[in-house]
Amino acid sequence: MYILGLSCYYHDASAVLLKDGKLVAGAEEERFSRKKHDTSFPKQAIQFCLEKEGIAITDVTHIGFYEKPFLKFERVLSQMIATFPWSFRTFLSSMPSWINEKLRVMRAIRNLGYKGDVLFVEHHMAHAASSFLVSPFEKAAILTVDGVGEWTTTAYGKGVGKKITLLKDIRFPHSLGLLYSTITTYIGFRANSGEFKLMGLAPYGVWDKRKNPYYKKLRKVIDIKKDGSYALDMSYFKYHYANRMPSEKLCELLGGTAKKPESKITQREKDIAAAVQMLTEDVLTKILKHIHNVTKCDDLVLAGGVTLNSVYNGKILKKTPFKNIWIQPAAGDSGTSIGVATYIYNTLLGKKRQPQQDAYLGPSFTTKEIKQFLDENKIKYSTCKNEKELITKTAKILHTDNVVGWFQLGMEWGPRALGARSILSNPTNPDMQAILNEKVKHRENFRPFAPVVCEDDAKTFFDCDEPVPEPTDYMLMVYPVREEWRKKIPSVTHVDGSGRLQTIRRAQNKRYYDLIKAFGEASGIPILVNTSFNIRGEPIVCTPAHAYRCMMGTGIDCLVIDKFIVWRKDNKQDMWDSESLAID
Repeated sequence: MYILGLSCYYHDASAVLLKDGKLVAGAEEERFSRKKHDTSFPKQAIQFCLEKEGIAITDVTHIGFYEKPFLKFERVLSQMIATFPWSFRTFLSSMPSWINEKLRVMRAIRNLGYKGDVLFVEHHMAHAASSFLVSPFEKAAILTVDGVGEWTTTAYGKGVGKKITLLKDIRFPHSLGLLYSTITTYIGFRANSGEFKLMGLAPYGVWDKRKNPYYKKLRKVIDIKKDGSYALDMSYFKYHYANRMPSEKLCELLGGTAKKPESKITQREKDIAAAVQMLTEDVLTKILKHIHNVTKCDDLVLAGGVTLNSVYNGKILKKTPFKNIWIQPAAGDSGTSIGVATYIYNTLLGKKRQPQQDAYLGPSFTTKEIKQFLDENKIKYSTCKNEKELITKTAKILHTDNVVGWFQLGMEWGPRALGARSILSNPTNPDMQAILNEKVKHRENFRPFAPVVCEDDAKTFFDCDEPVPEPTDYMLMVYPVREEWRKKIPSVTHVDGSGRLQTIRRAQNKRYYDLIKAFGEASGIPILVNTSFNIRGEPIVCTPAHAYRCMMGTGIDCLVIDKFIVWRKDNKQDMWDSESLAID
């Protein structure tokens, strides 16, 4: 039985395929279209899923969509009426998009040649299912937090077996996610993508609620109850009736107009970032304590864009009574395609659940296919005769401070590079963060790079929970670097002494695991810098051609792709942008 799950038309579009309940394929549309955060109908992602299994769309039993469009329209119409006349212009401008996309979901699906049933699941139920139904827990508390679904912005409930019950929710316009996004835009970042920057900036601010003046100011805009439920003072916001944010009243409260994109970051912006991060953590902690009291569950699952806040995720088990935690690797809207597919298979059809084992659900390429690509494009490369040679050579390349593009296995599911489409480098070099920014990433210098460590070594270097939670496999939790190691791995230690670590277990990715261990033998520290294989403003690479182009167009020193090693210096520097480069 094949079930296809779809998410699109608002945030990152995606498609996943279940085969008898097992996740066998999944990818975001942006990886194929090369349009970052592509929201369009995921036609290419669907095609990939079908081709990976060698099936046609007519072999699919059910297709599921991650929200109920007409319920969302009810909310859009209601907010227009409630805030008329200020909202009328925004309402008119949004209608063509809604008509052309939301009402054409069925037409787009039928155009694929599919004639079967299409099921629509409410947005936050899709979030809840995306986390609980593929988690390792038989019973768990559930929390979903994002900007907004149809109406819901925050919900909690309980999962038992194949059944999910959402007990209570908070509804639009009151939204913790949209509060965070509003402050994101206020300090000059882009909503729906710049929240990670805000989180990275926050440790540079004042982390004392009594001394941070912006914490006190922001506390005025939200009423937080003992159970964590909250209500925003909507006089400080305008996202509920206008596309622009923040409001003039919020700007006045914070003491100045919103920063222009790319403008200089000052201590003021750092303090504001710290304030909203502290406030977000306050709300989530109260909610989680209440959920534990209500559900009596020691296991917790999380989903929704706000639960990509890895800084807070690393504090949950210390700040709340929960003992175990699981988070969907693609916790944002792209992950809801998993949610709707598993909800159909497990909850509606009553079939057995199958936990998610790893995130390597995207396109992969055989050794033969990669060699053919290299040969057809006259790319110079060397071939490692066995696994040991590949690992030994790559570890030496990294230890001598070269930047490596690492292309292996199937592309990762979710926003993080996890050892399939990664850029790797030496964390012991104090200049490596600057080198990566200069050579490849060209991003803000306050943003940290992540360490990757083998799961069995994690406790040696990081003050993490024990046992090490599975979400660290997906780079979803930040922990303090142990004091004695901070100066030894400066390129992955953030200003507050923390690191957003990725752990790797050998069963998930043997070659990646062995490389980290080999680097440890050479350097004395089995940790690597791991950042996504892309340049700023572009999606993570998907194909061998994307990887080669990225290397040749940047300062990446070499590409390790399958068992082949390609040095940039050995190849023509103008080939990376050639239109004649064979893609596959």
